[in-house]
Amino acid sequence: MKYLSNKNGFLGIDNKFNFKEKVVVVPFGLEKTVSYGGGTKNGPKEIIRASHQVELYDEELNCEPYKKIGIKTLRPFKIDKNIKKALQKISEINKEILDKKLFSLTLGGEHSITPGCIDPFVKKYKKLCILHFDAHADLRESYNGEKFSHASAIKRCLDYKNVSIISFGIRNISKSEISYLKKNHSRVNIFWAKDKSKWNLNKFKKMIKNKTVYLTFDVDGFDSSIMPATGTPEPGGLFWDETLNIIKIATKNSNIVGADINELAPIKGFNSYNFLVAKLAYKILSYKFLNK
Repeated sequence: MKYLSNKNGFLGIDNKFNFKEKVVVVPFGLEKTVSYGGGTKNGPKEIIRASHQVELYDEELNCEPYKKIGIKTLRPFKIDKNIKKALQKISEINKEILDKKLFSLTLGGEHSITPGCIDPFVKKYKKLCILHFDAHADLRESYNGEKFSHASAIKRCLDYKNVSIISFGIRNISKSEISYLKKNHSRVNIFWAKDKSKWNLNKFKKMIKNKTVYLTFDVDGFDSSIMPATGTPEPGGLFWDETLNIIKIATKNSNIVGADINELAPIKGFNSYNFLVAKLAYKILSYKFLNK
């Protein structure tokens, strides 16, 4: 695997700082099936650029987490225009990272990357629970004739029989997806955005206890007032502190083995949205390795 220099990679750490990596950040700006706004192919580049402005010290954890983690960033590479070949590529990359006993954090790109991302995890672990943040259920069998559409990302993950889903923030779903949901309620649990004030996070804690978890975060899971830089923004979503609380519960009570963050479509001149995603990525890694 070829890495960027520390200075050019995620967080822009000084090249003089030596560490053994535990985390590999994978920039994977796949943009093939977007159905409203575009620009996700530029997401990874802008997240990494914004991450250079993220303060390395975390006042909550009272340390500089990067020193205890060790984060390397994969050098960007060409992504195949054929979506099946692209998904095969991210699967192979994540398998190599897993085989080295490292933690993979993929920066998308559109949400269609996730079935490819999880492929080696599904083969390694007997059961895999996907913790899914999103405005959309992504349970369509296909969308616009494409079964690997971003609107079918979670449905493609459920093609693996040993996968279950816990979703947060869903507030946009089709009739056909509701039908699928009713038939598969034992494998898919949704914390609906409309019920946010009544969410029972103790129930979530019990649901995720001791599970092997892969975290997928579509940034349109955030409320559109704080995250309009995405192809399909939705009002009524998650805010920063409540999002971090859910992730903290997950990292304390389960084994998170990999993650992806997707669907950032940068807006020129509005760097705060890129920065939000960069800070989210750092928080996920910090909680994963230091919040036990």
